[in-house]
Amino acid sequence: MVVTALVLYLLGLALAFGVRTLAAWRRTGDTGFRRPDTTAFTAPWWGSVLFAGALALGLAAPVAALFDLATASPPRSVGAIGLALMLLGLVLVLVSQGAMGTSWRIGVDEDERTELVTRGVFALVRNPVFTGMGVLLFGQALAVPSALSVAALVVFVAAVQVQVRAIEEPYLLRTHDTAYRSYAARTGRFVPVLGRLLSTPGHP
Repeated sequence: MVVTALVLYLLGLALAFGVRTLAAWRRTGDTGFRRPDTTAFTAPWWGSVLFAGALALGLAAPVAALFDLATASPPRSVGAIGLALMLLGLVLVLVSQGAMGTSWRIGVDEDERTELVTRGVFALVRNPVFTGMGVLLFGQALAVPSALSVAALVVFVAAVQVQVRAIEEPYLLRTHDTAYRSYAARTGRFVPVLGRLLSTPGHP
């Protein structure tokens, strides 16, 4: 159970970041990475620190479990559900990244304008990549229950809230304005329906 969880987590990191970055570079000559503002305690700084912390904690959880450190043994059925969710989350991440095409980015460049993707899985939720990662980490918390796996999920949720609400949504509103407002008004932020943006005066 623990070994499978670790393999799925490492596979997720390799495919979602390594392979995806290489594919983007080979296709467009651009890795898709955008360097965040490193000014301490700004929103981009917090987003980067929390996101990196979540990934590190997520890796530490199954590694610690291999050595029987601070982890519990879940019922086999719960563990199996957790592994299934990890796989589901990984598939959702990869499908969502594929749907973004050349618009896929890690980070935001304020001077850059990419296509607003609203098709496929993006017609259901606005941030399916983050949803998939959350499902993966939730599944790991079931398969490898420990303070580390729970902390990874909690820190990830905090990181995503900062990244989406304070960085990405303001950027998308500035860049796509009415088109994004209309899309966000009918599409949930991380799950269908929930987190839709309300129209503001002067905007449809």
